[in-house]
Amino acid sequence: MIDVTAAAAHSFTVNLSILFGELPLLERPAAAAAAGFTAAELWWPFGEEHAPSEAEQDALRKAFGDAGVQLTGLNFLDDLTKGARGTVSVPAEKERFRANVPVAAGLAASLGTTALNALYGNRIEGVDPAEQDALALENLVVAAKAAHEIGAVLLIEALNKPESPDYPLVSAAAAVEVVDKVNAATGLGNAKFLCDLYHLARNGEDLAAVIDTYADRFGHVQIADTPGRNEPGTGELDFEDLFARLTAAGYTGRIGLEYRPAGGVGADAFEWLPREHRAAK
Repeated sequence: MIDVTAAAAHSFTVNLSILFGELPLLERPAAAAAAGFTAAELWWPFGEEHAPSEAEQDALRKAFGDAGVQLTGLNFLDDLTKGARGTVSVPAEKERFRANVPVAAGLAASLGTTALNALYGNRIEGVDPAEQDALALENLVVAAKAAHEIGAVLLIEALNKPESPDYPLVSAAAAVEVVDKVNAATGLGNAKFLCDLYHLARNGEDLAAVIDTYADRFGHVQIADTPGRNEPGTGELDFEDLFARLTAAGYTGRIGLEYRPAGGVGADAFEWLPREHRAAK
């Protein structure tokens, strides 16, 4: 079990797109509540639908409301199950992304969600990377403005190269560079770095140095142990040290649990975190 003192300083949210995956999506908020959590986050939950019906959105709202779980983070349009890694830099997805922005922001606003994640998108063969980067900046400016209107931050994430070889943001520095460009373009300051310690570790980054260097840019932190992307205590990372470093660096935001249960069942994946520390502060 992770040191209680180190974990107790933080507030946790459970990613329901990857945890409790043995259940239908609309049953997962209740399962999270039964496990002691009061906050959750989601990848885009409607597959390739960039504009789901009001009935679909209402069903999601009801599932969270009935469970008493707050949705604290939501991705803009992506379909991670099919190998997509976001759409903001993909020319063929420009219109669908732009149409998705008000839908995702509206859904987030109705659920009190204050963090919207815009995955950058894969490099596309035959398309100039500079063209993709210019499009990404245009789209991220639109997304940042929409997030600002609902009092939310816009998150920009680095992924790991072994699992996402066509994704260009595979270091903390690369993601933070995009964050800074978006903030310079909007003047809003609400673009933040989503620091996923699992992805950064898979890329071979020095996690202590990342925390020390960029903690003031963090909008959210996510965790999984390496290399199996399972719960803390199943791999190589020293979470007692990482939690302590986050505290020392002044990070007071939530930590998202974004891992696959080693045993395959979500309810069994939280023994490392005492139940009294699972409810969001």
